[in-house]
Amino acid sequence: MALEFGKETYLYWYENMLLQRKFEEKTGQLYGMQKIRGFCHLYIGQEAISSGTMTAIREDDNMITAYRCHGLALAKGLTPRECMAELFGKATGCAKGKGGSMHFFSKEKRFFGGHGIVGGQIGLGAGIAFSDKYNDSDRVTVCYFGDGAARQGILHETFNMAMTWKLPVVFVCENNMYAMGTSVKRTSNVTDIYKFADAYDMPSDEVDGMSPEAVHNSMNRAVNRARDGDGPTLVEIKTYRFRGHSMSDPAKYRTKDEEADFKLKDPIEHCKKVLLENDFATEEDLKKIQDNIKATVADCVDFAEKSPWPDDSELYKDIYVQEDYPFITD
Repeated sequence: MALEFGKETYLYWYENMLLQRKFEEKTGQLYGMQKIRGFCHLYIGQEAISSGTMTAIREDDNMITAYRCHGLALAKGLTPRECMAELFGKATGCAKGKGGSMHFFSKEKRFFGGHGIVGGQIGLGAGIAFSDKYNDSDRVTVCYFGDGAARQGILHETFNMAMTWKLPVVFVCENNMYAMGTSVKRTSNVTDIYKFADAYDMPSDEVDGMSPEAVHNSMNRAVNRARDGDGPTLVEIKTYRFRGHSMSDPAKYRTKDEEADFKLKDPIEHCKKVLLENDFATEEDLKKIQDNIKATVADCVDFAEKSPWPDDSELYKDIYVQEDYPFITD
C-alpha cells in the first residue's frame, strides 16, 4: 500500500514521540524518588497528537495547553534540559523553577503554557489569536484542552466569540476518555465532543489520536482554514493515556483489557513498524536513535541535578510588569 508520508516525516515522528516517552518515563521514576514534587501529569500514550500537530504548523505558530504539558512543550522545541530543570524547580528551568510540572512556558518557542486551571487556557488561546489578528499577523494558535475541560462554561463563551470574530485558532480536545477519572459517558448526554461546534456553525472534526497521520491531516486542514481567515475549528482527537490522570492516580476505573487494547495501538510502535517495513530505517538505525535519546534524557537529569535553586530575590519577580505599572515600587 502506498504511503501518504515519506521517510523524513516518519523518522521525525518516531524520534519526537520517543523523546517524549523516554523523558516522561524518567520523570515518573524521579517523581517516585521525590526529586520531583507537587502535581505531575504524564503524556504517555498521547504523543501522536503533539508530533502530528508539529508537522502541520509553522515554527512561529502559537501553542497553549493545560497541565499535561511536558510532551507538547518538547514537541514545540523546548529543550529537555530546561524542561527537566523546571520539574526539579531549578533556576535554569523554562519558567525559572517557579512553575513546575503544570506551567511550562517559552516566549521564544511561542509555547504559552501549561495552565493549572481547568479550561482556563481556552479563553487565553482565543486571546492570543485575537492579538495576532489585530496585529495583521498570519500566525495560528493551537489551543489544547481535555474532555473534562470541555464541560466548562468558558468553552462556550470562547467558541461564540471566536466564531463571531473569525479568530485564527484551532481548538483541540484531547479526549482521553476519563478526565480526572470519570468516563465521558457519565458526564454528559453528548459524548461526541466535536458536535459542540455545531451550535456555533464552527467546522469540526473527529480524529484517531493514536495515528500521527490522521492528526497531521486534520490539523493541516484546520490550520490552513485559520490562516486563510476563515476562523476556528474544533478538532476532537480521541486518544488514551497509558498512565493515570496524575502520578497519584492508580486508574482503577479502567479495565486491564481496555488498557491492553489501546497499547496495541501505540503510535511509537506504529511508526517503528512503518520505518522497518518500508526500508526507511534499519534496526541499527533505530537503535542509534534510541541510544541518542537515552543519552539526552540522562544529560537533562544531570543538568537539572547540578542546576542552582532560584535565589530568594526571585520571589516577588515576574508578578507584575514594572514598565506597565509605574505606580508599583519596591
